[in-house]
Amino acid sequence: MRKDFLWGGATAANQCEGGWQEGGRGMAIVDVIPHGANRMPVMKGIMDYRDLPKDSYYPGREAIDMYGHYKEDIALFAEMGFQCYRFSFSWSRIFPTGEETEPNEEGLRFYDDVVNELIKYGIEPVVTLCHFDAPLELVEKYGSWKSRKMIDCFLRYCDVVFRHFKNRIRYWITFNEINMLMHLPFMGAGIRFEKGEDEIQVKYQAAHHELVASALAVKLAREICPDAQVGCMLAAGSVYPYSCNPADVWESMKKDRENYFFIDVQARGEYPEYAKKFLEQQGIRIGMQEGDLDILKENTVDFISLSYYNSRCVRSDGQGEASGGNVFASAKNPYLECSQWGWPIDPMGFRITLNALYDRYNKPLFVVENGLGAVDTVEEDGKINDDYRIDYLRSHIKAMIAAVEEDGVDLLGYTPWGCVDLISATTGEMSKRYGFVYVDKDDMGGGTLKRVRKKSFEWYKEVIGTNGGNLL
Repeated sequence: MRKDFLWGGATAANQCEGGWQEGGRGMAIVDVIPHGANRMPVMKGIMDYRDLPKDSYYPGREAIDMYGHYKEDIALFAEMGFQCYRFSFSWSRIFPTGEETEPNEEGLRFYDDVVNELIKYGIEPVVTLCHFDAPLELVEKYGSWKSRKMIDCFLRYCDVVFRHFKNRIRYWITFNEINMLMHLPFMGAGIRFEKGEDEIQVKYQAAHHELVASALAVKLAREICPDAQVGCMLAAGSVYPYSCNPADVWESMKKDRENYFFIDVQARGEYPEYAKKFLEQQGIRIGMQEGDLDILKENTVDFISLSYYNSRCVRSDGQGEASGGNVFASAKNPYLECSQWGWPIDPMGFRITLNALYDRYNKPLFVVENGLGAVDTVEEDGKINDDYRIDYLRSHIKAMIAAVEEDGVDLLGYTPWGCVDLISATTGEMSKRYGFVYVDKDDMGGGTLKRVRKKSFEWYKEVIGTNGGNLL
């Protein structure tokens, strides 16, 4: 691996920060996404959070209270040897309603403290501007990214943080897993559907607004902090045909394109031909302003960041057993084992995905999420022996190193997801753990929030210390 390769870990404000009523923070999307049976309907935008039962539990409001524990957590990251830490700013902590003309100074001071603490330990901040996040006021007033007004609100926020942190943050990501808008519209972008709305029209219109906002954020960063690098981010994972039946191969190609659409625009600067045809065939008319296409063309990203948890598999006949695999529908791949949550475990798919993205875009890649969600057991002696997590990460890091050293993929860094246990985005559970650091909290909010090093903590410390040389 290159000598300046960045090893680290990743979290997001909406899943770890908490402090929802502290420091002048405004309400955000995550604050109204409940735990339990209503979670998925709310995240899909088909159930109105305002209709939820009064006794609903909202796990993201406290999460693991990194707002009150960031010094302890960053010290643990430093102990592991992190060279970078990927996290997100909470937009509503800086602009509580999203429409203020001046930022919330207390919110900026909090991120000052976090960034300065990272720098104190020599850890490079990698900041996502919008990670499944928006001020709730903008959702209620404008319908979130349904409205073009969001672009100005987002750019006001970007302008403030670029100016404030321009000498301290080199790596920015505009939108986390931007393609998630298509699968979980409310969680991904604050999109709630009204009765009778054309959902696919709404999603692609919102997508256009986000794509223009992302391009204008790139433009703004180049003006304010020209030494910074700005990337996009997708939920990645190659889609395999279930068989060599050409119909299956064609179906897998269509699913890959569905995934690549956003990044094609952000990295290449234009709507691809297949997307234009799809929109035409579906009768979708994207409302654009004059100059939008020039904005997209002239402000492409510097790097492609991605999450990778699993590959997918599709059958053209729609038959056969289904697999878990995050929120993406998939046929069960008979060659792969699955995690406790039904996600296929596919390290070779990681190598395939990295190669496919690098071949397609020829821009540096940055793996900003990868990991295994699993139930951890605290033994009687207090130890947490998460060998299954070590096995998963070892196999994926081996595949990643092969992609770099044998295949020539240009990779900036690797930040496994949930380096400290946090709330699951899809299920809202704490029991679905990813971290090297255990947090004492249960699915319904009980626990001391005490941090405990897992077995994987020392293992990953050795991986970083040897630049991936020792994976034993």
